[in-house]
Amino acid sequence: MTATQLKAIHFGLIGFALIWPVVLLALRGRVRPLVSGAVTLYASLALAVVFLPLPTSSTPRLKQEIQLVPFQWVLDTVGGDINAAEQVFLNVLLFVPLGIFARVLWRCTAQQALMIGLVASLTIEVTQLSGNFGTAPFVYRIFDVDDLITNTFGALLGYLLANAVLRARVPAHLRAMSPVRDHALRG
Repeated sequence: MTATQLKAIHFGLIGFALIWPVVLLALRGRVRPLVSGAVTLYASLALAVVFLPLPTSSTPRLKQEIQLVPFQWVLDTVGGDINAAEQVFLNVLLFVPLGIFARVLWRCTAQQALMIGLVASLTIEVTQLSGNFGTAPFVYRIFDVDDLITNTFGALLGYLLANAVLRARVPAHLRAMSPVRDHALRG
């Protein structure tokens, strides 16, 4: 993990510390504090990692703003860029909690979790491509189709992990009573 990523995580934690008390007050009694804390922490860290640090006047301009070649990261890794494989791993990891929330909190099906991951990832990529909708002085992150693929896969992986844990922990007769029903448990 780079110093830049660690700095973004630091700001995400500060954001969480400032936002969660407000969320607790706004949702008091309607959502368990642990649940609101987990979702707020995830959102704060995820947004910080994908948007920070903001560019400054000394930030170099991108040579390429859009990367539309699927699995380009494989070629980059084979070409000696070891950071490409690490970035893929981190992109998958970034969206695993979203898939877990989709299954556990929102009781989505696998297809719905996949769509949530894709839409969230596409929203991030478009925001980055637009320079945060014009609030940044210039585009400072690449719109990358590999990010769409890996982020969406991360959401699906999180869904499948949560589903496997629920299946292992919840007796079959109780699963039959679940609002998600067996079609969601099968993924």
